[in-house]
Amino acid sequence: MASDLKFAVLIDADNVSDKYIKIILDEISNDGVATYKRIYGDWTKPALASWKTVLLDNSILPMQQYNYTTGKNSTDSAMIIDAMDILYSSQVDGFCIVSSDSDFTRLAARLRESGMVVVGMGERKTPKSFISACNRFKYLDILSQATSGEKPEIKEVPRENKPVKELKTGLKPAAVRIGKSGEKGLLTAGDTPGNQSGKSLSPGSLPPGELSSGGPGASSAQTLPDPPKPEDAQASNGNAEGADQGQTDLATIRAAIRTIVLENSDEDNWISTGTIGSLLVKRYPDFDVRNFGYSKLTPFLQSLNLFDIKSRRAPGGNMKLINVKLK
Repeated sequence: MASDLKFAVLIDADNVSDKYIKIILDEISNDGVATYKRIYGDWTKPALASWKTVLLDNSILPMQQYNYTTGKNSTDSAMIIDAMDILYSSQVDGFCIVSSDSDFTRLAARLRESGMVVVGMGERKTPKSFISACNRFKYLDILSQATSGEKPEIKEVPRENKPVKELKTGLKPAAVRIGKSGEKGLLTAGDTPGNQSGKSLSPGSLPPGELSSGGPGASSAQTLPDPPKPEDAQASNGNAEGADQGQTDLATIRAAIRTIVLENSDEDNWISTGTIGSLLVKRYPDFDVRNFGYSKLTPFLQSLNLFDIKSRRAPGGNMKLINVKLK
């Protein structure tokens, strides 16, 4: 069709498995026509041998790029140069960058600055920076699971940080004894009924956090560790999550949908599901109902238990219009 967008599909063979090729081409066909189909790698390496049959069957042009230095990947540079050449040829409307590598973040941003539609594809390990630089991003490993009938693993709602509990020292409260002078003081561990020096220890005579170990001929001090600060515990919890990677979780999507409905509904608080889907992808390029085990948007919205849903036939056609509003 004349209205179909023309896409340049550029694949990083070093970061993508050949098992995803059908998914890649099927997904881009939903957005337009793949006029360029190129894949980049060092084809002298045995690791890329599995791509040979796949490339012939799908008419994908392999681009040879040697690694000039051990430990350096020059494939990314070749792919970026070709992308800019295609951009300036003005023969495409968009790009499909297939990689899980964050090195293409700046390329995706630059293509969008030139008015190109950028569709990214990769696995869930793809950094957030690259995902956010694309108009849309699709997780190949999730789509592969859906194709094989497996239910994708849904990212759970992150737990709230619990308040830090007080540090248990296991120390019993200090006993109070009366010295010879009648002055009250603390009874140390070394003070026994048969071993009292008569020298009283006032509560303020011990430094904070220290306890006299006592004992005959011993006067060592044991310093207790300070309890951890709540902000330190929260920081450690945040670092463990790997915040710069992974798909957007269900709690974030749920909150975003609620905000979209509140901000864009009509006077009667109704909004079409099409509007929700369109605005949601703009906020979170990696959103896809298939990430959560659904094939359509309406069943996914029903599962959130947030909305009243109504549907009606469009005037003069068989298309069904579905609207929702918050309960």
